[in-house]
Amino acid sequence: MSRLLQAIFGRLPIGWLQLTHNRTRFAAALAGVAFANVLVFVQLGIMNSMGAATLRPYEFFQADIMISAGDSNAMTDGGNVARQWLLQAMADPDVTDGMGLFLANVAWDRGEKDISLSTFGVDPVKPGFINPAIAGDLALLEVQDATILDRLARGLTKEEAAGVRPQTPLAFEAQGRTLVAYTTFAGGGGFGGDGYMFVSDQTFLSLFPARSSAAPDHILLKLRPGANVEAAIARLGRLISDPSLRIRSFAQAAQDDLTYQQTRRPTGIIFGFGVLIGVLVGLVIVYQVLSTDVADHLREYATFKAMGYGPGFFLGVVFEEALVLGIMGFIPGLIVGTGILSLMGKITTLPLGMSVSMAVSVFIGTVVFSALSGAIATRRLAAADPADLF
Repeated sequence: MSRLLQAIFGRLPIGWLQLTHNRTRFAAALAGVAFANVLVFVQLGIMNSMGAATLRPYEFFQADIMISAGDSNAMTDGGNVARQWLLQAMADPDVTDGMGLFLANVAWDRGEKDISLSTFGVDPVKPGFINPAIAGDLALLEVQDATILDRLARGLTKEEAAGVRPQTPLAFEAQGRTLVAYTTFAGGGGFGGDGYMFVSDQTFLSLFPARSSAAPDHILLKLRPGANVEAAIARLGRLISDPSLRIRSFAQAAQDDLTYQQTRRPTGIIFGFGVLIGVLVGLVIVYQVLSTDVADHLREYATFKAMGYGPGFFLGVVFEEALVLGIMGFIPGLIVGTGILSLMGKITTLPLGMSVSMAVSVFIGTVVFSALSGAIATRRLAAADPADLF
């Protein structure tokens, strides 16, 4: 390592030699940096999984425009939308089809513990609005109380999910009715439920008799190929007589939902502060180690300063120590963080895992903040007189 650092810096690796002189302190410092990295990795992993879980329901559908109530900040939030606006929207020359979308959580009675399923009520004769991976089975929902079940739902065993097919359907109790799952799709648990389920709009209304077919949660619209989405949205804003409605592209609705979850919901804010705390912990640990090291070697630094070495030299030595701590502390942090995220993902079925972009961003952040700690630690040297240091 000494030869490698000497080749990189073109001088004796003073910082490395100072760090390794006290191996106990060096090991404790690396453990502290690794801990801070693990903390950041876990919080970032949870934030990313929340983002993936937020966008996951949008991947089940294919639409160009979504019309929602004015207070709708997320797919599962907000009031209902009158179906009459769907009829008015169909008057636009670029709108080719529309569908009302119903949403609610359905509790599958499992005895000791229920499974909460985020349930979509859709029109089974309009597969064009559904992801092709699911649309091929949509005709099964024309049977009353038929469902398409999420095989990755928390609480559903792999054996149960594997046995669900049209020849061997799975019957279960929910909302006081007997539902029958004829096939499955890949969804996965999220923060708002254990999994997902598709039913027809008529089955949905039988599960929730207080709901009305005239008031879906959202309206999805399809445009003719090549149509300008923004222009169509502008026309619909003038065509539909309720100015309080949110008329957005489907992609914009998904992005708005993600932004809302990450910046305005308590969970997103908490995880964001968790990342900040991890960064601050790492910053304090590295600063404490470097400032202690500087204090322990004041006489040596004073000698160098008396010999004519300037602030740049001292900054380079401390930066060297900071980079060594940042890089070497990152490696065990990455290993432990990956293991923790993988374990959490298996237990919770959330989309938790280490991504290349997350690892790279944390590595860059570790190096930058380690260097910042080094710069802070050298302030005393830059302003001190050699005689004072002795």
